Amino acid sequence: MENMSPPLYELWEILKKNRLAIAGLTTLLIFFLVAILGLFLTSGKNPIYDPAKVRLEAKLLPPMTVIHENTLNTLNEKDIPPFRIFLFGTDHLGRDVFSRMLQGAWVSLTVGFVAVGISVFIGIIIGGIAGYYGNKSISLDYLLLFIILICGLIIIYYKKWLGTFILLFFIVATSIKKLFKKNFFNFSILIDSIIMGIIDIMLCFPSFFLILTVVALLPPSIYNIMVVIGLTSWMGTARFIRAEFLSLREREFVLAAKAMGVSDLIIIFKHMLPNAITPVLVSATIGIARAILTEAGLSFLGFGVPPPHATWGNILSEGKYYLFDAPWLTLIPGTAILIVVLAFNLFGEGLRDALNPKSRD
Repeated sequence: MENMSPPLYELWEILKKNRLAIAGLTTLLIFFLVAILGLFLTSGKNPIYDPAKVRLEAKLLPPMTVIHENTLNTLNEKDIPPFRIFLFGTDHLGRDVFSRMLQGAWVSLTVGFVAVGISVFIGIIIGGIAGYYGNKSISLDYLLLFIILICGLIIIYYKKWLGTFILLFFIVATSIKKLFKKNFFNFSILIDSIIMGIIDIMLCFPSFFLILTVVALLPPSIYNIMVVIGLTSWMGTARFIRAEFLSLREREFVLAAKAMGVSDLIIIFKHMLPNAITPVLVSATIGIARAILTEAGLSFLGFGVPPPHATWGNILSEGKYYLFDAPWLTLIPGTAILIVVLAFNLFGEGLRDALNPKSRD
């Protein structure tokens, strides 16, 4: 009898037959290495590559410009880049584009993974509740109290006095309900109907314009960008998890666990979630590309990561004013965004095919 291959080994054997997926994976590995290397080379008090160094006497130099001793004598020795070469040229302020691209790679990587991490976490929680507890109903009183609590926690971050007032109202309303031990509204709604209604409402709004509106109202920050992208992109993950949970909750191993008295949390996280996570991994891989593209679009419009941080989007935005005089300011970040997003999509598609038993043959 032949030995069974480990799941990861079997997945790799299937995945490596897809040349486009392997090309995407190789590109992503290079991107990760460049981003991590860029973090060390462009950070600190005296970075090796300083993305914020202004050299007005060396502005708009083309790529591969070598600094000779008899050229640009006005440059100080500390302003000259390593190896005396501007690999990707300079921008309108004389800043080294290569240094800014290195810093932008780390920003794009961070925004992509953190935003998708937030969206996957929210999607798993909400989708799991809809799939496991969806056939149960909730009183309108508890639903309203939950909405008040969430609103208070969100608003207190921006308006402390208003958020505190809402939370105090929540505490008083909860105390009154416990004191009288009855519902103020004799009406209940299925949990699944509530969650799917929220998802349908969220999907009605164009996601990019929703993000643009929210970001415009918030102070510019890389953290706000990551949170907003994550909070507006969890719907797909929630629908995947809900669909899988609806199928799994009637399976024999779940019914057996319930009959043995196993708690719901253990059933959800130990028995059901590992069997439902496959489509989420594929969605998350493609979602990272979408988050990077969204951040680049926001930065291009001036609503992204604020200066002095360099991102591929704001490099592209600054380059549009010098499209004919310095086309490399547009071509270099644009090409980088294209390659990275394409690599994530190719790897995500290959991963989906490898994890789908129907398409393995």
